Amino acid sequence: MRVRFSATMARRLARWPGGVLFARFVGVGLLNTAFGYGVFAALVLAGGWPGAALVVATVAGVAFNFQTTRRLVFRTDGRGRVVRFVLVYVAILAINWAALRITRGFGVPDIEAQAALALPMAAMSFVFQRAFVFNIAAEPA
Repeated sequence: MRVRFSATMARRLARWPGGVLFARFVGVGLLNTAFGYGVFAALVLAGGWPGAALVVATVAGVAFNFQTTRRLVFRTDGRGRVVRFVLVYVAILAINWAALRITRGFGVPDIEAQAALALPMAAMSFVFQRAFVFNIAAEPA
């Protein structure tokens, strides 16, 4: 099934409460995902252990992601949010780690598995950040 992003879809997204916020998150999420996956892939391809590469990519990604997410998506100053942001990423890392180990058990190579896991992890991150870090569920985008 092929899905096209049309002007009608854009209007519906803009009318949906939180739709503009979600659209900004998707755009920034693609940037953040590319950054984190790039670090992970570079380390694995350089001969690093996938578990260590995942941790390093996550730590590097947290600093990058906090800046892009708070400035471009939620548009906040970030004060008092760093600890909660880090805690969300610790939870995402734990879930991602478990999922990567499970996929390895099915014989899926680490790089392909992490590519498949990147989008579900990003979606989970949005839900957690919106609810626990930036607390804007009731605010308009």
